[in-house]
Amino acid sequence: MKRALIIVAAVLLLVVLAGAGVVLRSRDESTPVLQAFRAPVHVRAPAGVRIRVQVLNTTKTRGLARRATRLLRDRGFDVVELGTASPTIDTTIVLDLSGHPEWAASAAQVMAPAITRARPDSSRYLDVTVLIGSTWRPPTQPLDP
Repeated sequence: MKRALIIVAAVLLLVVLAGAGVVLRSRDESTPVLQAFRAPVHVRAPAGVRIRVQVLNTTKTRGLARRATRLLRDRGFDVVELGTASPTIDTTIVLDLSGHPEWAASAAQVMAPAITRARPDSSRYLDVTVLIGSTWRPPTQPLDP
């Protein structure tokens, strides 16, 4: 009796796992929604250009501005300021302050999912401001010994 119950449970587990595999394989990986949640590894700041970036954490999660700063610097952006801001927002917003929408778009691709907005501001010594929203998830970090 006990052995039959174990066999039935194992068969049910295999059926569930096979069904999950079929569902995951059948998903279309090229949909814009799924692409927005993956930051392409090849996206970098344009070579030979210094893009000054301000990173502001609008969430209640501590350390996101520091993690975003590390990510953006690894991709060639010059993060000159980081901090916190309010109110809390859901979606990460990349503000184009200097009239270079392609720079803001590059930063938004690194910080995916993110949207860009033009907010010209000649009084600031910044090119782009990144407002980190609660839907942004930093990439995993290697374990430092």
